[in-house]
Amino acid sequence: MRDDSVTPQQAFAGTFHVNETWSQLDAAYSQAASGRLPDPLPCEAYCHSLTDPSILSARLRDAGAQTLTVFGLHTPHSVFGDTEGLAERLTAAVLASLNSVLAEPIQDVLWTDAQSKPCIETTTTLDLQRTLGMTGGNIFHGALSWPFADNDDPLDTPARQWGVATDHERIMLCGSGARRGGAVSGIGGHNAAMAVLACLASRRKSP
Repeated sequence: MRDDSVTPQQAFAGTFHVNETWSQLDAAYSQAASGRLPDPLPCEAYCHSLTDPSILSARLRDAGAQTLTVFGLHTPHSVFGDTEGLAERLTAAVLASLNSVLAEPIQDVLWTDAQSKPCIETTTTLDLQRTLGMTGGNIFHGALSWPFADNDDPLDTPARQWGVATDHERIMLCGSGARRGGAVSGIGGHNAAMAVLACLASRRKSP
């Protein structure tokens, strides 16, 4: 790490935030809104194989290989116009962003395949939209908002109180699209379950 007060063990133990200060996120948003790829690109990395080495084959584990998943922020394909070559540009931006905080270039430690090419897979929001049907490739299923009800929001049903309401009374959101979404934390699923229990309880009380 360039910051010698942070050890690699600390940096990669959980979510590794890179160039994600408030000012950097704000500047990156402005750049993306104007159609430019943010520089530096805010991103966050997860080294899943540190906590679950079973995702690697025995050969790769024995060789000391690790996996690294990196999410780039403020990179919707819809704002960049021509998407030709976008994956390559995003790859370069991510590597440059990571290198801005690492003590050595990450390219020097990337695993290579049989053709001596770096083992990197870049997935754009356009790829997510095409393969998974996510509108705009948004992993949060929609624009983010504050997880609090406004003063004038109707809270007349358990689904609305728990932030899981849809246009259909018997269908509730339990994923990232819920008001208090978060697929990793499971908050959406918890809140949907609580709303269902509240609905059942109210029906039992009804004459």
